[in-house]
Amino acid sequence: MPQADGPAWRRIPGGVWALGFVSLLMDVSSEMIHALLPVYLVVAFGTPVLTVGLIEGIAEATAAITKVFSGAFSDRLGRRKALAALGYGLAAFTKPVFPLAPSVAWLVAARFVDRLGKGIRGAPRDALVADLSPPELRGASFGLRQSLDTVGAFLGPLAAIGLMALFADDFVAVFWVAVAPAGLSFALILVAVRDPPRPAGLRTVRTPFARAELARLGPAYWQVVGIATVFTLARFSEAFLILRAQSVGTALMLVPAVLVVMNIAYALSAYPIGALSDRMDRMGLLLLGLALLVAADLLLAVAGGILAVGIGVVLWGLHMGCTQGLLSALVADAAPAELRGTAFGVFNLVGGLALLAASAIAGALWDAVGPAGTFLAGAAFALLAAIGLGAMRGRLGPR
Repeated sequence: MPQADGPAWRRIPGGVWALGFVSLLMDVSSEMIHALLPVYLVVAFGTPVLTVGLIEGIAEATAAITKVFSGAFSDRLGRRKALAALGYGLAAFTKPVFPLAPSVAWLVAARFVDRLGKGIRGAPRDALVADLSPPELRGASFGLRQSLDTVGAFLGPLAAIGLMALFADDFVAVFWVAVAPAGLSFALILVAVRDPPRPAGLRTVRTPFARAELARLGPAYWQVVGIATVFTLARFSEAFLILRAQSVGTALMLVPAVLVVMNIAYALSAYPIGALSDRMDRMGLLLLGLALLVAADLLLAVAGGILAVGIGVVLWGLHMGCTQGLLSALVADAAPAELRGTAFGVFNLVGGLALLAASAIAGALWDAVGPAGTFLAGAAFALLAAIGLGAMRGRLGPR
């Protein structure tokens, strides 16, 4: 049981901590494989790069679409853990397929099922964090889960690099090692996470996608979704950070370190910002995140060397820490308890589509006018989001 006083991290419920470590372990496993899979497809099977891109795009789109339905289904069931565990279980059971796969078709199927599992678990897991967390600890809880998840996002590629050196570039051996943390993740959610008791009098939801149910989400929720959409248009894929590092002459073997640096900044900032948001205005902290994004975009637009790019990447990671957990907390604040799964599903779907559009726009600008155009456009979208957020802040008021 959480303590009545003391630091926020001590008062966060054990189930939220468990979900954080479940995410960390699965991310370590997934990123070990995903960091190497594109190269493995090209080197071991001679797969065209265009095909690799299509595989990745279809896999991520599958995850985004599935989140909507799994979130709504968790509202209908009135329970979250079973769907979250199913999603982590699918991901865990696909991991041995990667080292055993005799053909590209098997790898594509494994990647598809892995992302299907991600889609199934995403919205129910986020709704479960909201269900488990007291309102006064909601920001800290989402920040903690996001921090632990992001730790896995940079430990996985680092482990892949180290193991490739240890096993003399043996992809299959690294893929076998990745099976272990995935299995631990699935076991942990089975034994350490429980659905909280359903509050007395909580309304039962039969058709979450009915117009009347979507209307119950309320204006505040749709405002959060709208601001997050513009926000996402300003923060296109981190692949462009890698391309920017390469464009200023960074050695190819060091280019992946860009994501490691970004995720370290992200992981170190997400929990403190989340905990701080429980004691002050969340909108103000989101505005701080937007200011950091504008600064990162402007610096990356004019960067002429790796030092400037590195500072821009750190600012980008800090802006992620200031925003991603807070946006989830705002969704939990705004949505009715019985519709949280649907709310997170729709939020994730819209965010995924916005990220796809943002990356397409960024790529077109990169080809047309170069890196400066891409990052200056990102700064413009961030300023637009700040204007909308300022208007929304006035309507919702400080916490």
